[in-house]
Amino acid sequence: MAPCSLLLLALPCLVAATATATAPGCKIRITGKGLDLVKQEGLRFVEQELENMSIPDLQGKEGQFHYNISQVKVMALHLALSDLHFQPQQHIAFSINNASISLRFRRQLLYWFFYDVGSINASALGVYVHTALKLSKDRAGRLKISNITCNASIARMQAGFSGTLRKVYEFLGLFLTTGMRFVLNQQICPALNHAGLVLLNSLLDTVPVRNPVDEHVGIDYSLLSDPIVTWDTLDMDFRGMFFYQKAENQTLVNKGEQPEIKETERMVYVAFSEYFFDSAMFSYFQAGVLTMEFQGDQVPKDLEVLLRATFFGSILMMSPAVVDAPLRMVLQVVMPPRCTIRPTGTAVSVNAVLNISLVPAEQPPVQLSSMSMEARLSAKVMLRQKALQVQLDLRRFRIYSKQSALESLALFSLQTPLKTLLQLTVMPIINKRTKKGVQIPLPEGMDFTKEVVANHLGYITVGADLHFSKGLREVIEKYRPVQPSIPSPTA
Repeated sequence: MAPCSLLLLALPCLVAATATATAPGCKIRITGKGLDLVKQEGLRFVEQELENMSIPDLQGKEGQFHYNISQVKVMALHLALSDLHFQPQQHIAFSINNASISLRFRRQLLYWFFYDVGSINASALGVYVHTALKLSKDRAGRLKISNITCNASIARMQAGFSGTLRKVYEFLGLFLTTGMRFVLNQQICPALNHAGLVLLNSLLDTVPVRNPVDEHVGIDYSLLSDPIVTWDTLDMDFRGMFFYQKAENQTLVNKGEQPEIKETERMVYVAFSEYFFDSAMFSYFQAGVLTMEFQGDQVPKDLEVLLRATFFGSILMMSPAVVDAPLRMVLQVVMPPRCTIRPTGTAVSVNAVLNISLVPAEQPPVQLSSMSMEARLSAKVMLRQKALQVQLDLRRFRIYSKQSALESLALFSLQTPLKTLLQLTVMPIINKRTKKGVQIPLPEGMDFTKEVVANHLGYITVGADLHFSKGLREVIEKYRPVQPSIPSPTA
C-alpha cells in the first residue's frame, strides 16, 4: 500500500516536469544518405591530414648498430576500405582497413666502422584505424565533438634500400622497420584527434547558434540536448526561437506542437513548429515595426476620393483650413500575429487598427475614423540553399467598427479598395523582408538542394539533399587554429 501511495504522490511532480520541459521549435535529422555524402568529403580530408602529419626523428641502437631516421615524409596514402557510420547513442564511427602508407626518410647508419647516409623508401601495410567521435552539446548550445577514441595498428613494414651497403641494410632492416612502425603507429591517432577536436570543431563553430537576423531581431538555434544517434539517423533538437534584440533574455513559452521527423529517404530533414514562426512575429511586434503609414501622395487618388466621400459629413463640419488637408492612414498591428499550420496549408492571422485622419499644416491631426481590421494570409514556406523563406498572400480581409454596427455598414464600401491597397502596397514590402530568409543551422560550405516541403498538424518538414558549395578543406583552412606541437615519442 505504501509504495502505491508514494507513486500517487510523485505522479503530479512527474507530470509537471514533463509539462515544463522545453520543446524544440526546430529539429534536424541527418540520415545515412547524408552521412554517405559527408564520407566522400571527409575521406579526402582524412587523407590530407595523414599525408601532412608530422613524424618525429628517431634514433636507436642495437648492439653495434646505430641508426638515425629523419626528414620523414608521407609520399602516398591508399585507403582501400573505409567506412563512416552512425553508432548509438552519441557517436559517429570512422574506420579504415587494409590501408597502406608510402614513406620516404633520410637514414644515418653506423655499423662497426661502416658509416653511410642515404634515403629509404618504406611502406606501412595492413594499416587499421578505428575512430569514434562523440557528439555533444556544449555550454553555449553548440554541437561539438567532445571526445574521440582512436585505435590504430600497422600489420607490417617494408623498406627498400639504396647505396653501397644495401645488402647489409637489408639484413639489419628489421631494426629500422620496427622503429619506424612504432613511430608511425604513435602518430596516427594524435593526428586524427587533432583533426577532430580542433579542426572539425572549428568547422562546427561556423554553425549559427545565436545570431542577428536584422537590426531588430535575432534567432536562437542553441541545442536543447545532446544529439540522439541511431544506426540510421542523427537527430538534433534546437530551440528555434526568434528574439527582440533589445530584450534578448526574454523567452517566449513554447506551447506549440512538437515537430516530428519520421522519414529517412532524403539526406536531411528540417522541421519547424508553429512556435518557430510565432516567435518571429512576436519579436517583430515587440520591436514596433509592424506599423505602416501612408500620407498625401502615398494614398492612391481613387481611394482618397472614396474616403473623403465616405466621411463627407464629418469633413463638412470642419473648418476650411482642415477640409483640404492631406489624408493620413496609419495601419498598426495591435497583437502578435499567429501562425496556424495544417496539412492543407499554412496561414497567418493578423489583427490591426487602421486610423484615418486629416493632417493640416502646423496643426494637430484630426481623426476621421478608427476601424478594426482582421486579415488572414496564406504562407508558402521555401528553402533555398540554407535560407528559409516565406511568401505571403492576402486571402481574407475584413474591416469593421467597434463603435456601432451602423458605422460598420458605412465602412463596407471601403472593403475592396483597402484590400487592393494592402495587396499592391503593403504585401510587397512584407514579402521583400520575408524573402531575405533566415539561415538554417548548417556549417559553412554546405547547402540544401532539391527541397520538398510537407505540411503536418502544427509543424512543417522540409526534406532535401546536401551539396558542398565549398570543400571541407577550404572551410577548415579558413578557420584553422594555430596547430600545437605534438610531443615526439621515444622508440
